[in-house]
Amino acid sequence: MSNPSRIRVTVWSENRHEQEHEHVAGLYPEGMHGAVKASIEENLGTAVEVRTATLDEPEHGLSEEVLANTDVLTWWGHMAHGDVDDEIVERVHRHVLSGMGLIVLHSGHWSKIFTKLMGTTCTLRWRSEQDRELVWTVEPTHPIAKGVPNPIIIDQQEMYGEFFDIPTPEELIFISSFTGGEVFRSGCTFRRGHGKIFFFSPGDQDYPVYHHKDIRRVISNAVEWAVTERPRRELPELLRYETDQFFTGAGYKGATAIYEESHA
Repeated sequence: MSNPSRIRVTVWSENRHEQEHEHVAGLYPEGMHGAVKASIEENLGTAVEVRTATLDEPEHGLSEEVLANTDVLTWWGHMAHGDVDDEIVERVHRHVLSGMGLIVLHSGHWSKIFTKLMGTTCTLRWRSEQDRELVWTVEPTHPIAKGVPNPIIIDQQEMYGEFFDIPTPEELIFISSFTGGEVFRSGCTFRRGHGKIFFFSPGDQDYPVYHHKDIRRVISNAVEWAVTERPRRELPELLRYETDQFFTGAGYKGATAIYEESHA
């Protein structure tokens, strides 16, 4: 039975590279989602309940019941963004706007859910040649940066570089630099509706980045940060208020409803 005092986390991953590429399976024998799950549990302990979900499960493991019982969802995808069902994307989108936290990892920048939430292409510059990545903290007082060195040194990693086509982040926590001189906004926060979103770029499938203790700490910090402080999950609602009607507004669908209802 779920413990309401714990943060309920769902770790989602494609789980395709691990099935198709022996090298990746060797790096992540429990799957990349297994490594992310372990990182959250080792850092947050009994404060969390963590489940995993993968692309090839029914409803991608993201049923209405699962999402309703998820405080924070982490998302990793790469080779199969197009295989994610649009209906599931709409479901996740609704839950984020209603207050579910979302942690988008590495190549999840190009996922349907992230591009939908950002409203941009979310494209970037990249190279996979075993670059060294230095993850520089530019907001050291932010809770997501708690307890990690500046910089975090990743000996081998895929290069992500600017221009990164995202909206201006609400908070820029990390900037990375690479062997070729490139820089990248590697740790960014956004808010959409009632939901908090954190994008964190380190974590390519060809490198053991999710076994790096400082990367694991950042992800765990982000899980704690992304939990909504609202008492219940609900979409932002358009309400009409009479003068002096401070507490309870009347339901109002807006001007578009007139057209929609007349053409139903």
